[in-house]
Amino acid sequence: MFQFKIASTLNLNTNQVAAALELFEAGSTIPFIARYRKEKTGVLDEVQLENIFKLNKELIELEKRRTFIIENISSQKKMTAELEKQINAAIDLQELEDIYLPFKQKRKTRAAKAIEQGLEPLANIILQQKVSVNNELVQKYINKQKEVNTIEDALNGALDIIAERINENAVVRSSLRKLFFEKSIITAKVIKTKQEEAIKFKDYFSVEEALYKMRPHRFLAILRGHNEGFLKLNISPNEEISLGIINRNIIHAATNSHLIKQATEDAYKRLLKPSLENETIQFFKLKADIESIDVFASNAKQLLLAAPMGNKNVMAIDPGFRTGCKVVCLDGNGKILNNETLFPLNGKDEAIKAKAKIYNKLQVFKIEAIAIGNGTGGRETEQFIRNMKLPKEIVLVMVNESGASIYSASSVAREEFPEYDITVRSAISIGRRLIDPLAELVKIDPKSIGVGQYQHDVDAHLLNEKLSFTVSNCVNNVGVNLNTASKELLAYVSGIGQTLAKNIVDFRNQNGKFSSREKLIDVPRMGFSSFTQCAGFLRIPDAINILDNTGVHPERYAVIKKMAKDTGCDLESFISNKKFLQVDLNNYVNDEFGLPTLTDIIEELKKPGRDPRKQFKVVQFNENVTKPEHLIKEMVMNGVVTNITAFGCFVDIGVHQDGLVHISQITDGFIDDPAKIVSVGQAVRVKVVEVELERKRIQLTMKGF
Repeated sequence: MFQFKIASTLNLNTNQVAAALELFEAGSTIPFIARYRKEKTGVLDEVQLENIFKLNKELIELEKRRTFIIENISSQKKMTAELEKQINAAIDLQELEDIYLPFKQKRKTRAAKAIEQGLEPLANIILQQKVSVNNELVQKYINKQKEVNTIEDALNGALDIIAERINENAVVRSSLRKLFFEKSIITAKVIKTKQEEAIKFKDYFSVEEALYKMRPHRFLAILRGHNEGFLKLNISPNEEISLGIINRNIIHAATNSHLIKQATEDAYKRLLKPSLENETIQFFKLKADIESIDVFASNAKQLLLAAPMGNKNVMAIDPGFRTGCKVVCLDGNGKILNNETLFPLNGKDEAIKAKAKIYNKLQVFKIEAIAIGNGTGGRETEQFIRNMKLPKEIVLVMVNESGASIYSASSVAREEFPEYDITVRSAISIGRRLIDPLAELVKIDPKSIGVGQYQHDVDAHLLNEKLSFTVSNCVNNVGVNLNTASKELLAYVSGIGQTLAKNIVDFRNQNGKFSSREKLIDVPRMGFSSFTQCAGFLRIPDAINILDNTGVHPERYAVIKKMAKDTGCDLESFISNKKFLQVDLNNYVNDEFGLPTLTDIIEELKKPGRDPRKQFKVVQFNENVTKPEHLIKEMVMNGVVTNITAFGCFVDIGVHQDGLVHISQITDGFIDDPAKIVSVGQAVRVKVVEVELERKRIQLTMKGF
């Protein structure tokens, strides 16, 4: 229905958009369409498909609102052919609402009262600007029974009616809205009696600048300060220009112009300015939300796609002083083998006991890596382990534990580990993050994984929608081991969802591991459509058919078998001997699929079961620098990027407080986006520029590295 509008807006081919909408209508997901229906859509990627999906949804909502407005005005018996034409011609929601405004039911207004007092004819005479209004004319509208006692009362009532009409004039509102959006000045001032309480908003105590130039993070911070009652906020363009716009649209003669100008000023100050100021705040808030959410989603994607260490036996430690360190041992699949609370930081005797027990666990459980949470006591625990002089083959890693405590107290964790308390669950989560960050982090609300800015200020619905899309893309991009994945991870796979994910896990628990993708058909409620959507994203490493451990979709197995047959060998030999590299793909193009799909198949066969994520690397923080108090100017530190914002990036340097590398300090040259240079999880070298212990601020630079 909307393919032409969408194609024009997104600068896409109409046939591409029509194909995408048809696939959405049939229940196909974005990851499935992007990966397995390239020929149908002309190789649209996930971002293009997401934009089509969102714009189509917006246009559907616009049409629903248009229909409602037409029906509502018609029910009031006020619909005219011209008005209906205007409504149908409206291209966006705001234009529709401007047209509808005069017909909305309102609370009792000054204008409504004046109409009841019989002053509407007087207002009409003034507005028509044909007859000059004088005291003699106004005298006729005095009605003491209706509280119109004087000429002044009558004129004021008539001007109230005119002010409301000006406020409801679609042309006036549209023109002023454009002025507000393009020329508004934002001013913010601290409320003098709250200066001490408002210290965190110190950077915004006195602000005056063009709104359209303001960076989104600054706008959101000012808005938060205003909403919390610390900052006074004003957003408006030049008042004289605003009044001029109104007068040019309303006044067309000298007659009664002095009266209309009174109504204009009242309409602007009392009705239009407050309303359009709110609209402007909402408009720029939405813009800031979208930009912040995009940055948040980009950071989350990088964290979710962080390099996994892989299937190694891990000792995970959730550090603590008074309550001790929770120590768990996990096998390569994240299964808990042992847990105990040790007190290595509570005096010499406890340290000796802890050392002996850790040595014993390393041997008994054949530990290959140690994961230590980076929370309170993390660096001290790391130092304790390093002082034990462990074998070089045992890797020691500080793991970002953001959100681990939220996971450990969640219903997901309680269901997964009902026999353990939250501290043990937290340690398990830390260890599993090292083995496979994606598989573990999907169990946590994405808002809680520590990579966002202003996530409590942005639109919650938009944020959840974007993060869900991001997590789904990450999961489907990597692929999921069908025989080890949790139901939380499976739920993000294309076409599965929570109910089917639970059914898969229950089926696996009752019947043992899946030996082939075909066995998925036996899972309750797994219909053909769901199987088609999900099968290509599920992996079975030890499957009977080697293709079941690749991103090749089962619907394309036949073409690979034909390729193998044409080269004179069986499937196993065809793949292991890389004979597929000799194949001329043009010979296998048909009406169902073409070169894009065939090229993807060959890429998959080059590395069956490959993980697209980066190679795992260990970052070692500077020894003996474990607190902000230990930092001095010019000190060079190892660090890990934990968060990227529009104004720079935050780096964990192992002192329990991330430092900020301002955008101007990331590189020697100019950049407009930190994400072009750094990524979440990236190892970096930084130099300390300034430490403000009172304000808990650490300023760093990456220049020169």
